Amino acid sequence: MSVGRSVPRSDARSKATGEALYPADIHRPDALYAKVVFSGRPHARMVGMDVRGALEAPGVVEVVTAADVPVNEYGLTRFDQPVLVGLGGTGRSAVPSEISRWEGDQIAVVVAETRREAEEGAERLVVDWEDLPLVPDVDAARTDSVLVHPENRLGTNVYKHLRFRVGDMDEGWRAADVQVTGTYVLPLQEHAYLQPEAALAYLDTRGRITVEIAGQWTHEDREQVAHALDVDPERIRVIYPAIGGAFGGREDMSLQIVMALAVRKLARRGIRRPVRTVWSREESIVGHHKRHRAVIHARWGATRTGLLTAVEVEGWLDAGAYNYTSDKVLGNMHLCSVGPYRVPNLWVDSRVVYTHSVPGGAFRGFGAPQGAMAAEGQVNRLAAELGMDPVALRLLNCYREGDVGAWGTVVPSVVSIPEVIEACADRAGWGEPLDAVASPFSAFRSLPPDPSRQRRGRGFACGLKNVGFSFGFPERCEADVELWGDDEVEKVVLYHGGAEVGQGAHTALAQMAAEAAGVDVGAVETRYSDTAHTGDSGSASASRMTWMAGNSILGAVEEAQKRWLDGDRPALGSFRFVPPPTETFDPDTGSGELNFAYGWMAEAVEVVVDLDTGHLRVESVVCAVDVGRAVNPALVRGQVEGAVAQAHGYAITERLKTEEGRILNPHLSTYLIPGIGDIPGRVESVILEIPDPRGPWGVRGMAEMPFVPLAPAVSAALFDAVGVWFDELPLTPGEVAAGLRSQI
Repeated sequence: MSVGRSVPRSDARSKATGEALYPADIHRPDALYAKVVFSGRPHARMVGMDVRGALEAPGVVEVVTAADVPVNEYGLTRFDQPVLVGLGGTGRSAVPSEISRWEGDQIAVVVAETRREAEEGAERLVVDWEDLPLVPDVDAARTDSVLVHPENRLGTNVYKHLRFRVGDMDEGWRAADVQVTGTYVLPLQEHAYLQPEAALAYLDTRGRITVEIAGQWTHEDREQVAHALDVDPERIRVIYPAIGGAFGGREDMSLQIVMALAVRKLARRGIRRPVRTVWSREESIVGHHKRHRAVIHARWGATRTGLLTAVEVEGWLDAGAYNYTSDKVLGNMHLCSVGPYRVPNLWVDSRVVYTHSVPGGAFRGFGAPQGAMAAEGQVNRLAAELGMDPVALRLLNCYREGDVGAWGTVVPSVVSIPEVIEACADRAGWGEPLDAVASPFSAFRSLPPDPSRQRRGRGFACGLKNVGFSFGFPERCEADVELWGDDEVEKVVLYHGGAEVGQGAHTALAQMAAEAAGVDVGAVETRYSDTAHTGDSGSASASRMTWMAGNSILGAVEEAQKRWLDGDRPALGSFRFVPPPTETFDPDTGSGELNFAYGWMAEAVEVVVDLDTGHLRVESVVCAVDVGRAVNPALVRGQVEGAVAQAHGYAITERLKTEEGRILNPHLSTYLIPGIGDIPGRVESVILEIPDPRGPWGVRGMAEMPFVPLAPAVSAALFDAVGVWFDELPLTPGEVAAGLRSQI
């Protein structure tokens, strides 16, 4: 048996020894170097670009501009972004390409013999700009005095509006014995993956433009490159080497299209040399999207016994300059702002707006952390107002099997949130008294700790998160399998496009192939993430890969086994798994079959806070998550611990500062991701295995789930410690100290 075992990661040795090649590690002796040039302008019209100085610079071979882009537009869910901002050319585009709407808009690619020569050539570009009025944030966007995308002809910066309309709000408020309100202000977050963006591009032996890069969906990358170059996708090849993390930050384009353009322009001049590039950390922070900023206003009502009667929410999501996946992220924020709770009367409005800021896009949780901060914050407020235990309040109101969700249809089975809440509370010793601060800490090494000025608190939060693509987005996953041997299967070869972004997916996929074929995992050979050889897996996102890939592998092995019985050697099997379809939100009520599966999670945290400095120390986190079936329990625990550490940064340390559309701290020295000395002292994983009837071997996706409830649990623990609600993240020492002073 392979499924259910903590098999060592298949890539562990190569990554530990340095043998694994990440995109920045791939060198060709004849490779040219490309420097991608940003606009540096949050909102401006290009009125001229002179590339002659760059072309005359020593070592410069070519300059790629907007004039070289046949179809100067791209976007994962809508074409609203130019590949290169600039002038000239005869290509078509749905968006005016002479306008820079973000400081990270790309305007040129300078190709030279060396990195230094490419950078010096880029400095010789002469660009003339006409600065335009800014829309730096949501408040400015809501006035509609300046439109970020006037070509949309909407007359507003709001480009998507979702609603929930359930029951009778007047009746809901009449039935409410208590009401609580809150405004939750949620920040940008930088992905900060281990390796910044890098790529190698070249013509392969069949003349295909090939890009080796880190990403999350090879086939979608290929489609977007082909669209911009106006060629058949079969003429484009995308390969993923080792990937140094993603978390959603590699789901959208960074270098894929421009590197392909550079290779094509050189080839038309008879230059068939590879081109490579590597971004600095600062370029990476400026040049790719972030977790969305959001503001959520919430009003919740309940009876004296704790039954929810009414929920009213108004949410605003900042898309930044371009959509990326903001319209989909909005859907998750919208749904999760109600939480995993039965509410008879709902009025929820969620809107996404364009601004002249860094775009928001996919990031672990995909809108659920923002929604959960509001929903769980309101439940904790109600518990405090009612004098009721917050775990008991959740168990009273949470979804049960057969319940109808806020979206008007039955919640997909199995609804295990009650079991998850109970398991988390039990493991955390929730009903036991909380001891005084046992081990005080010092906020500064030069000062001794003062136990009399430190307080301890405990908080709880839970949540739901979809598994797989949502809201009508087409979903599929393909796998190909070869069975080799004589009388018995001796070897399985798996071909799969699923991206290994650090989560251990390739190990889990091999385990599932072994389980399906009835062989040891050591008998499985794998070929991954190359559009020339592997099918369309869909994205390594939405907590979907194990769930979707497992179903595709089961189907492919079954097809191969049929041919094996017919005497084929090797026996080949191909399968495209398509899950139950989903639907978009009804424009008036929000109803619909929005998702085909959900994951459920709960977290209990204990914190210590220093009253004088505002410093927080998270002492322990207990995370319970229903995974359906743990394909590899060690990898599941790794996902929990990694998500908690990342959510800790979101909740407490990470503040990305922007002003007038520009990022002010694009350095890891001033953008503080938590280090080993900052993360919670203890993280305990409670892994429930309540099978999902649609998942392979009962599997339920879980990669994003442990991130979602941490911030509201920390906020609740802080309230428990000091009696003050904090609704704006991150909870830095300055913010906490200011909040405490305001209560004096």
